[in-house]
Formats: sequence, structure tokens, C-alpha cells
Amino acid sequence: MPLEQGSWPASVAINELPVRGRAVCSGVIDAVTILPASAAPEFTAIMTDREFHRVAGDGGSHRVRLVWLGRRRVPGVVVGTRLRIEGMVSRRDGLPTVYNPRYEIIGTQET
Repeated sequence: MPLEQGSWPASVAINELPVRGRAVCSGVIDAVTILPASAAPEFTAIMTDREFHRVAGDGGSHRVRLVWLGRRRVPGVVVGTRLRIEGMVSRRDGLPTVYNPRYEIIGTQET
């Protein structure tokens, strides 16, 4: 069944992502990797759903790697950006990884 524009399946916490399979989660971009021009185009970001994810013993369970193949940058995806992503989860170097995720930038409400 196709999704209506702007609709998303239920989101899960990053530490509850499946080892393999389609999932939706949200969080904040914690880091981005910019590769040199001589490397194949790839934009990588680490997203966390936990403000203080670097707690000892955490083991990175609240982080997911997002990889956009064939792109050197993704507009709007910078450190501090809040995203909702959807895609196929796999493991790379022990970290949940989603290649070419569908994403939505979640704005913050101004007061």
C-alpha cells in the first residue's frame, strides 16, 4: 500500500532497530564525514536519538549511520539537524546502517 504524501509508518527508537529490515526512526545528526574529492562520492552522517549517547557502556546502541551513495552532500543535513528517516537497516562495522534513506527534516517550533 503506497504512503500518502507526508505520512510515515510508526517510528522506533534507534536501539530497537532490527538487525535487518525496513524501519523508521528519528534523531539528531551528531557527526558528518566529508570525503576528499579523490574518493568515490558518499555522504555519511551519524544520527543519535539520545542527547548524551556517549555514556560509558552505551556501546553506540543509540546511534545509526546514514549513508547517501553518489552524493558529496545532502542539503540541510548538518550537525544538529533533527531528522526522521526510513530505509533498510543493515550492519556495517557493528553499527546499524541505512543506505540512501528517505528523510524528512523536522523543524523546531519557534517561541
